[in-house]
Order: sequence, then C-alpha cells, then structure tokens
Amino acid sequence: MERRYRIVVAKPGLDGHDRGAKVIARSLRDAGFEVIYTGLHQTPAQVVRTAMQEDADAVGLSLLSGAHLTLVPRVVEGLRAEGLEDVIVVVGGIIPERDVEVLKSAGVSAVFTPGAHLPQIASWLEEALDARERANVEPPGPAATDATEATEATDRKVTGGPS
Repeated sequence: MERRYRIVVAKPGLDGHDRGAKVIARSLRDAGFEVIYTGLHQTPAQVVRTAMQEDADAVGLSLLSGAHLTLVPRVVEGLRAEGLEDVIVVVGGIIPERDVEVLKSAGVSAVFTPGAHLPQIASWLEEALDARERANVEPPGPAATDATEATEATDRKVTGGPS
C-alpha cells in the first residue's frame, strides 16, 4: 500500500440491513485502511458531504434495497459536482448482473456481489488506489526542469557558490 487510504463506507437509502457494510468496514480496517462508516439511511448528498469532509480516497456503497440505479448515480454525480472525480466508488450488495455495466458506465469502478471474498475486495481496492497514486505523480517535464535550473542558478548567485 502506497499510503494509508481513507475509505467512506455508506448505506444510502432506506435499507436497514447493515451487517454486510459493517463486515466490509471491519475487513478493510483490518487490511490497513482508515474506514469511516456513515451508518444507516444516508442520502446521496450526505455521502458526498462525508467524502468531502473526510478527504476520502474511495467511497464504498452497500445496497440491498434495489435502489442502486437511483442512489449510486446520484452519489457519483455529487462527487463530480464537488470536484472529487478522483474518488473511487465501489458498490456492494444485491446487484443483479444486468445492472453491473449500468453502474460502471455511471462511474462506479467495481461492483462486489454476495460471495466476493473479503481479501479480494481489500486487494482490489489497494491496487486501484495505488495505481491512482502512481498516475497522479507526474515526472517533471521541461517546464519543471527549467524552473528548477533557474532556482538553482539564483541560489548559487545568492549564496556565492559557483555559477
């Protein structure tokens, strides 16, 4: 793991069954992630607000109610509206196979259905976040090199070193 990632685990909607979300939250915590569990009955706006406030690297949404095609896109759109396009969104729960591609086209990175192994979820999330971190670290380009050389030249002149 490149660093300790912060994951918001949320239960959007009226679904009152949170055992799975709690198991996932604990499993991710045990795998080295920092986990913020929002509790039951969160609105998409509340999930987005929590992701912003907690500076989340990823949001995990747990849905068993069948409202995934309504609630998940609202969370993704809310994250985008707040400039949080880099936050990875994953979904877990009772998701029919026919809806997986719909969710992915809405901006979800992965969907984990019942039977997914907990270490598999943590491993996938770690790999995805590590890849995002590596992609965000750009090697210095010509402009950065020119700026560095100019700063070094100025430093040499100020300190009286060789020029």
